[in-house]
Amino acid sequence: MSDLVIGWIGIGRMGYAMVERLLDAGYEVKVWNRTKSKAEPLISKGAVLVDSPNQLASVDVLGTMVSTGKDLEQVYFGENGVLTREKTPEILLDCSSIAVDQSADIRNRVTEKGCIFLAAPVSGTGKCVTAGKLSSVVSGPREAFERVKPIISTYAVRGVSYVGEGELARFCKIAHNLFLGTVITSLIEMTLLTNKAGVPRRDFLDFINNSVMGSIFTRYKSNALINLDWSTTFTPHLLMKDLDLGRMAASELRVNMPTSAITREILQSHFGAAQLQDDPAEYLEMDFAAILETLALASGMKLESENSPYPTGLEISDQDKPQ
Repeated sequence: MSDLVIGWIGIGRMGYAMVERLLDAGYEVKVWNRTKSKAEPLISKGAVLVDSPNQLASVDVLGTMVSTGKDLEQVYFGENGVLTREKTPEILLDCSSIAVDQSADIRNRVTEKGCIFLAAPVSGTGKCVTAGKLSSVVSGPREAFERVKPIISTYAVRGVSYVGEGELARFCKIAHNLFLGTVITSLIEMTLLTNKAGVPRRDFLDFINNSVMGSIFTRYKSNALINLDWSTTFTPHLLMKDLDLGRMAASELRVNMPTSAITREILQSHFGAAQLQDDPAEYLEMDFAAILETLALASGMKLESENSPYPTGLEISDQDKPQ
């Protein structure tokens, strides 16, 4: 086991599971989270909680999983930020989904502080982390990547892909989430088509999941679509953020992306349909797969749960557990 001390900022649905993996693998991890209570359960697993980001300045590797580029700037450079002290972490490993230009600017500022910055976004949910199904894509200095690859592989068990220098991993993550949006809306459309024709949603999705078109994603979203379970894995707001990042990247690189543009319009209609709910704000904090209800409404369909639990494919096996 490496004697590197790891710091971590961001204990949400993803960050909690990632830190849990690191602790289970025997790493020494120090943690800060804006809402301290969300991180406190990690103490019993061996984590050390600190009171401010700058108390992580002495760690060797600092991982971050935050919502936006502004959040990342704040924990790095803001009041009590990690990089506001003379001593700084050697390697900053950011797993967030942020804009390419934000990442490039942060990289320049980090480099001026004498640190190495790796962009290392991931693919999957917190449950994917726990089940050993998460993957990661990384860009930045190759030598630094090789040093921390064992750390990344601890939570990104399914695979770690190094794609080059600079912000190339950001482009990969943006493309990934554009694909996420187009896949979920397409899957929903086909599910509604067959459902209106008389096929139970469970039966159609079971067919898809066992076909060449099935994937980890289609399987673990099936339970939500079958049973109208909108337990949050990813919110519509976060998906909209990523679709907009994709639109900006496509405009800059002059890549025609009509499917992604239509997907954004579908998501926008979901924000509009949410206003019909008793509590629109609360509804929009539910899972993005609730787009199913919006497209069903547009199709003249009233959906009910099929009350048929479906295996997600994220059940934990012994081989998935950290050794």
